[in-house]
Amino acid sequence: MIGDFVPERITEIGLRPGSLSEFVGQRGIVANLHVHLNAAKGRSEPPDHVLFCGPPGLGKTSLARILSEELGSDLHATSGPALDKPRDLVGLLTSLKRGDVMFIDEIHRLPISVEEYLYTAMEDFRVEMTIDSGPHARVLPITVEPFTLVGATTREGLLSAPFRARFGLVERLDPYPASDLVTILHRAAGILGIGLVDEAARLLAERSRGTPRIAGRFLKRARDRAQVMGLDTITEELAGVTLTSIGVDSSGLEEMDRRILRCLAQHYPKPAALKTIAAVIGETEDTIEDVFEPHLLRSGFIQKTPRGRMISPDGFRVMGLDAPGNGDGTTDGERPTPNLPFE
Repeated sequence: MIGDFVPERITEIGLRPGSLSEFVGQRGIVANLHVHLNAAKGRSEPPDHVLFCGPPGLGKTSLARILSEELGSDLHATSGPALDKPRDLVGLLTSLKRGDVMFIDEIHRLPISVEEYLYTAMEDFRVEMTIDSGPHARVLPITVEPFTLVGATTREGLLSAPFRARFGLVERLDPYPASDLVTILHRAAGILGIGLVDEAARLLAERSRGTPRIAGRFLKRARDRAQVMGLDTITEELAGVTLTSIGVDSSGLEEMDRRILRCLAQHYPKPAALKTIAAVIGETEDTIEDVFEPHLLRSGFIQKTPRGRMISPDGFRVMGLDAPGNGDGTTDGERPTPNLPFE
């Protein structure tokens, strides 16, 4: 039987690696951080500011926490949307001690007015507050303790060039190979107190879109099923049943992925605009672009054109349809639009 119950919130924190040596994958980034941190500690000064880019769930927040732990400093975490006004940022900056790490998630969503305050804080460790307005306006310079800013973004292209240039280290996280995810899953299973056979780990890893966060979610749902069944080990069969029950198919596609492909198949041979897809499937454009589209593009199931998105021959295949030109006597431009239900 599974051991003592561990609260989900504590488990989520506990599953994250606590040091660079525990961090699995992203070997080039880990090596660069190791050199960067050791050099800064050797000079007894805060490291340069760091920007982590990449899709959600790849470990940007975990690396920010690790960076703080490796430096032995406090981590002050916030997000771009939470810093609505310059005074919010100034309050956070003035609370920093020398060598502290300030982590801003979704940093591309910072308002321009707040971003401009960060320029002098990052370079000169000071900010200038404007007091009053009109002819009585005064500028009050405020000194900030030397700190390291760690930013995380899923939309690197939305950062202004001057802002991006102020980061001394810019690292992009890529999806993980299945072998790394298997290692991550075995470590997580040990923390959760559940056995995991290699075949089950590989099955969960192969359908996790190269994303540790998704792999961890699948593992927890398999753990739940094992607990209800009174089992202390997740087998390949149990992992397969779990994935089927939560709507993940053999290609790693979830229901929303299939809805996107159905939408594009219905529009074929014409491309569909992102706004159209969002309206049809009932999801926001940002979520489609940041969460679902990257996997569909990497897998070759959809294609981006100047006029919109189109389903690819592999996309037709994974939906169980004949790809264009597969012996039906039609060309791409002549192929009739499949009539697919959305439910």
